[in-house]
Amino acid sequence: MRLAFSTLGVPGLPLSEVLRLAVAHGYHGVELRAHPEEPVHPGLSPDQRADVAAEFKAAGIEVLGVAGYARVAAPGDDEPVIEEIRGLVSLARDLGAPFVRVFPGGADASSPAEADAVAARRLGTAAEHAADLGVRILLETHDSHRSGADVIRILGPVGHRQVGALWDVMHTWLSGEQPQETYAALSPYLGYVQVKDIASAEDTTPLALGAGVLPLAECVEVLARHGWDGWLCWEYEKRWYESAEPLAGLLSGGRGHLGRLLNDSA
Repeated sequence: MRLAFSTLGVPGLPLSEVLRLAVAHGYHGVELRAHPEEPVHPGLSPDQRADVAAEFKAAGIEVLGVAGYARVAAPGDDEPVIEEIRGLVSLARDLGAPFVRVFPGGADASSPAEADAVAARRLGTAAEHAADLGVRILLETHDSHRSGADVIRILGPVGHRQVGALWDVMHTWLSGEQPQETYAALSPYLGYVQVKDIASAEDTTPLALGAGVLPLAECVEVLARHGWDGWLCWEYEKRWYESAEPLAGLLSGGRGHLGRLLNDSA
């Protein structure tokens, strides 16, 4: 398995510094938070996108994915959501990234069946554009669809190879789903896995990997036992928790912890 970290953990940091951290601490890739407050977002011009791709290539670091904020099960018209996804997919193609992250985002007022159907319809439409550009759209286990069992209710009906799943280990744990259950649900669709750690279900302030309660060892063991060899991406949610320790000082320890888990599960 290869290791990456998300720029959610280093909000607003210039790309040159992000790449310096990745190289210095032995990470193979970076997940780019695609938001206007970050250096990389869908509003970049073609020349700016080419510059970003060139910076990554020069550093020998891969762009793992573009982490967007499209909410595929949200109420409202389909077209704005589909256009947002298409914009993210085009950005990913221009940067050489294989994946785009989207959220479920179903509303509490919607029935699960209605939210599932809306999300599947939108993803199925966006998948054609993604296929043309060679990018895969990944639905994260998040918000209204926290578990693997929730996410496959959407992905099953889509039935398109360019639409898959992103396993966020915190949200599946918060849903009460066990790692083996999540893997069994998502394995036909799994793009990559976001790892993190927290103190408790009540306190989700990000911690160093291994310092909290999330079942990281069990998740890695399940993946290794089934021969999965994709990406583990550390999503440290510094942007939402200003009091959290800076990620830069934790990256080496996090890489070491994941390396030990991989060795133990080999």
